Amino acid sequence: MNVMVDVPPSLRRLCGGEVELRASPGSVADIVEELSRRFHGLGSRLCEHDGSLRGSVLVLVNDEDIRFLESRSTTVRAGDKLSFVPAFAGG
Repeated sequence: MNVMVDVPPSLRRLCGGEVELRASPGSVADIVEELSRRFHGLGSRLCEHDGSLRGSVLVLVNDEDIRFLESRSTTVRAGDKLSFVPAFAGG
């Protein structure tokens, strides 16, 4: 069984229009790396040059913010849901 990855509308064109992707279980960092290899341009939208996750992207594992878990080291198991939510600024 795989991890289900929700793809927000702003990233779907980079993922062939897919709404949901499947990835191998592992840490959030492992999954981001896997998806970055599979979908050109996705890594630069999710990560800074040093590999850290962009502050403008909220990452959830089973609807829990990874900032309150183990950040990029958070384990994502088979059957879990990983979501990338772009932060929006308003005014």
